[in-house]
Amino acid sequence: MATTNPNEDDHVRDLEQSQNEPEPSLPPSIPSHLAYRLYTSHFLSTWNSRLFEFGSVLFLAAIYPQTLLPMSVYALVRSGAAIIFARVLGAWIDRGERLSTVQISIIGQRLAVAASCAIFWVLQQEYDTLKGGKARDGLFAVTVVLACVEKLCSVLNLVSIERDWIVVITEGNEGVRRVMNARMRRIDLFCKLMGPLTISLVALGSTLIAIRVTLAMNVASVLVEYICIAQVYKRFPQLRRNEAERQQRTIDDTAQRSAKTTIVQCLKAIFPISSLHFYINHPAFVPSFALSLLYFTVLSFSGQMITYLVSVGYSTLYIGIARTVSTALELSATWIAPRMMKRVGVVRGGIWSLCWQMAWLGAGVTWFFADYNREGRDAIVAATGLAVGVALSRVGLWGYDLCAQNLIQDEVEDSHRGDFSTTEAAFQNLFELLSYASTIIFSKPSQFQWPVAISTAAVYMAGGLYAYFVRRRRGHLFHPPEWMLIKRSEAV
Repeated sequence: MATTNPNEDDHVRDLEQSQNEPEPSLPPSIPSHLAYRLYTSHFLSTWNSRLFEFGSVLFLAAIYPQTLLPMSVYALVRSGAAIIFARVLGAWIDRGERLSTVQISIIGQRLAVAASCAIFWVLQQEYDTLKGGKARDGLFAVTVVLACVEKLCSVLNLVSIERDWIVVITEGNEGVRRVMNARMRRIDLFCKLMGPLTISLVALGSTLIAIRVTLAMNVASVLVEYICIAQVYKRFPQLRRNEAERQQRTIDDTAQRSAKTTIVQCLKAIFPISSLHFYINHPAFVPSFALSLLYFTVLSFSGQMITYLVSVGYSTLYIGIARTVSTALELSATWIAPRMMKRVGVVRGGIWSLCWQMAWLGAGVTWFFADYNREGRDAIVAATGLAVGVALSRVGLWGYDLCAQNLIQDEVEDSHRGDFSTTEAAFQNLFELLSYASTIIFSKPSQFQWPVAISTAAVYMAGGLYAYFVRRRRGHLFHPPEWMLIKRSEAV
């Protein structure tokens, strides 16, 4: 008598259910006007964060035109703060009152940006007066501290909304959750493209005007964002935490801290070290860590790769076109991924997305190295092949991002969502710092092949880790064709 793999039987049932499942839409419990208030709040937070993140680089470049040191220190300390205080943010998200947590993140982010813009304004206006004095260095140090506050508030807001509020609001309706996740990611990618582009166009006219625009947008949006998030919270009672449970968690945390008096234990309370055991042993660790590994890359249309493209002869116009095309492809993933997950499931959708990313990245990198090592090569031809492969691979990257996010939302317990997600964010910031370190060590454009090779290895390592997860979770990586499954079931 023929036997079949139970996982294959599950797949046949999944296919039948997915084909009969209607296109997901917002259920009656989530009125459209409330959903769009949540999207509005998320858009304003992400837009202002992206605007300031890129704008601050432009402002520092204008204030310190002869050196990259202040900009490097600013970026490294800002990212480092997200690593150091990940544990604190996670505990706050898991144990704090949800509305006050998000509102504090909104106010904190806006105050930090407003104060930073005021200092950038002073530094830009009084640069010659302050030059060589301690006052200038002191003001720069304050901007670094404010950048850390802004980064921490941004992470607090992002993790709270995407990894906690969305899960609670869509409890019991995975189809709707996927739609909302896709829309949230669409907002992220739109802000990623248009925020830097907007502030760059303004800065072409005047750096001072760009500082004023950044300040004005942050101040003008704070009240709208504050009210929108409060209205969403008011209409969803399930967002209110059980007070008795919160008090018990606070008592338990206090009791644990009272027994930890050494310097080492104090450091563990700040760094995400105390969360590592839980994070590493969680069933969602592998897809989460694989996602974090993808941040160890210079192969995106951001500072490092753009600098290389400029060095080989790309004009600003062509870089702008390449970045726009890449972002358009990334946005397409927010429509493709939900349909793919509906069709083949979240776990399989992740491996399909990573395979797409690895295939196109492999093609682009192969083109790059083949032309790079050729005598009499044209550097622009090699860079163009790499750029095309990178742009197409981004569809798979963001498709996997959505699949991994759905897995984490489904599997991480309510009481540990913040802890898990902020530890993940700490790893993402760590790998991002390592990507900056790779271009610091190999800083010349002629050495760019080494950061490219390191980045490619990180992507393939992430793919290998997730393949291991899929094999362990489902018993196999890829299903045989559907006709073969049907034939086997008939043989039984």
